[in-house]
Amino acid sequence: MSKIDPELKKKLLIESQAPFKGLRRILWIAFTGSAFLGLLIMLSKIASGSELAQNNLLIQLGACILFPTLLFLDRNKD
Repeated sequence: MSKIDPELKKKLLIESQAPFKGLRRILWIAFTGSAFLGLLIMLSKIASGSELAQNNLLIQLGACILFPTLLFLDRNKD
């Protein structure tokens, strides 16, 4: 028989199925914040009348969609 606490065993089993989940969530939050901050800066440059490459804006919009989506998909499903 195992002398491990059942709650600890359950927690370890969940961790073994999804390793580094906490680290991934921290990274998704940091990347999401960075993407939205970059978009805010780009929009302020556009509002001031500066020229901005359309490709850069599309990449920034893609990041603003991708990272929150990854954060949403990485949530607990129970």
